[in-house]
Amino acid sequence: MAMNVASPDSNEPELNTSINTTPLVDVMLVLLIIFLITIPVIVKVVPVNLPDARNIPTQTKPENIVIAVTSDENVYWNNQLVVDNSEVIRRMEQAMLRASAAGQSLPEVHIRADKDVRFEAVGRIVYDAQIASVPKVGFLTEPQNNSGS
Repeated sequence: MAMNVASPDSNEPELNTSINTTPLVDVMLVLLIIFLITIPVIVKVVPVNLPDARNIPTQTKPENIVIAVTSDENVYWNNQLVVDNSEVIRRMEQAMLRASAAGQSLPEVHIRADKDVRFEAVGRIVYDAQIASVPKVGFLTEPQNNSGS
């Protein structure tokens, strides 16, 4: 890189003393791309034995709502057949209003679904709980039986 220095009594233009940052930005972008590509390759996964899935015992409270979904997608509200999803939403909203009016904690919805039921039927119940502003939805399952495997 060459530089011309003008004498004070000449008519030449003065020196350009500003820093050209374009090469610096180019180099930094290249380094960033190199790091983005190489870091995932370098990072190794730590071998960890994850715990087996276990059921956590739920505390059954009288205000909790248990909704069962059978394999033929029938919905039961505390062992009573409910035909329409709008009825499920209405009952959930009433339960929420009763609990909040009485100053109690809001009830939880526990879903007991058959293992052969389509996910859509369970998803409708979760969506109904969301519409009714239910704060907690849980799924009830059977404990794992590893002795027969």
